[in-house]
Amino acid sequence: MHPHPSPPTPTIAALATPPGVGAVSLVRLSGPAALAVADLASGGRASGMALRSSQYCRILDAAGEVLDDGLMVVFRAPNSYTGEDCVEFSGHGGMLVTREVLARLLACGALPAGPGEFTQRAFLNGKLDLTQAEGVMDLIAAQTRLAMRAARSQLEGTLGRRTTAARDSILGTLAHLEAWIDFPDEDIQPDTGANLRGGVTSVIATIDALLATADQGRVLRDGARTVIFGPPNVGKSSLLNCLLGFERAIVSELPGTTRDTIEECISLHGIPLRLVDTAGLRHTADRLEAAGIQRTERQLETADLLLEVADASLPRPPAMALPVTAATHLLLLNKSDLGEHASWHGVAALRLSCAHDSGFAELSLAIRDALHFNEAEWGDHAIAINTRHQACLQTARHALLAALSLLENPSTDPELAAIDLRDALDALGEIAGRLDTEDLLGEIFSRFCIGK
Repeated sequence: MHPHPSPPTPTIAALATPPGVGAVSLVRLSGPAALAVADLASGGRASGMALRSSQYCRILDAAGEVLDDGLMVVFRAPNSYTGEDCVEFSGHGGMLVTREVLARLLACGALPAGPGEFTQRAFLNGKLDLTQAEGVMDLIAAQTRLAMRAARSQLEGTLGRRTTAARDSILGTLAHLEAWIDFPDEDIQPDTGANLRGGVTSVIATIDALLATADQGRVLRDGARTVIFGPPNVGKSSLLNCLLGFERAIVSELPGTTRDTIEECISLHGIPLRLVDTAGLRHTADRLEAAGIQRTERQLETADLLLEVADASLPRPPAMALPVTAATHLLLLNKSDLGEHASWHGVAALRLSCAHDSGFAELSLAIRDALHFNEAEWGDHAIAINTRHQACLQTARHALLAALSLLENPSTDPELAAIDLRDALDALGEIAGRLDTEDLLGEIFSRFCIGK
């Protein structure tokens, strides 16, 4: 029987710039018939163009009337973003003219591209690994400098290289173990001692270092939920307004002014913060204020960072019973310009004054350090893994720990350790989108000259 031939890859087209009115729009074609489609729409200009050079051309309708004029660029496979033949047309940025140009390309034989399909083709054609493809999305979505920096690092392949290096290390260990198991007559040492264990331990350390960036990655993508709380009238809303740089919350000397939570976003040292101003915590008979306090308690449970505000000029109040949370907790003594009450002396806290806008430089550094974005922890080459990476790394780590335990026991069948190493190999390969079953076989024969 003859296998059914794979269906031909369709040529796709889409608008690559945001819809709307602008100075310039860009329409992109990719696929085996990209040049043929562009020729039909441009009167044969595309196929005669020099590669990677811009050329003036006109897009014509079926009757030969000009729809738009602009610049066309041709990229030949495999030297393009997708690895296929690509054509890009830059024309005028009007909504109607752009829609007409795209419709003409579709009429000439292209199909509408799905969400992310150009980048998906780049991955399938080996132009990007899966982490780099995710980096493209993160770069587009980045709202702060640090988020952009992390996305750029991922797009450049930093995460893919580190996980691939870890995978290759496990591949070598597994190849040695498999060779000894499958070819006992060959002169191959079992090497189940320090060398094998050391290789596995080294990869576990690499995985641990990557897993430590999971919270940072989540913060960069979603923002750190930063809850401002404390008793009434200590300056919580004033703190929110100072951090925002404008008056978002109503400030009053009357206790209980804030009845509901207020949420705003800022960027601090390139870190996205989702600031939440809450109702003052106290016992109250007011039903509306009590409802606001209940919301405050729920906010505390889901916070990444807690900013507790107290009045430095008043006696230190009894400690509040707070919900259980893993969030980092910073104590802020506001109204320091009024003098500090003796009960606060020696208390580890940040002193500031919202009225005089003082102490905020120290606060911003403290927030940066509390979220582990200082240079000592963040480093010059930022990596921030996402939830998918985290799940794969945790699976690989669990399998490697199991393999290490087996390798440390001389009486254990090495085939059991090999099973765990294979599981770790698959989990690490999944991060970059590599699940090739032929890699291991090639590694064994290339390194041990089996069958001589």
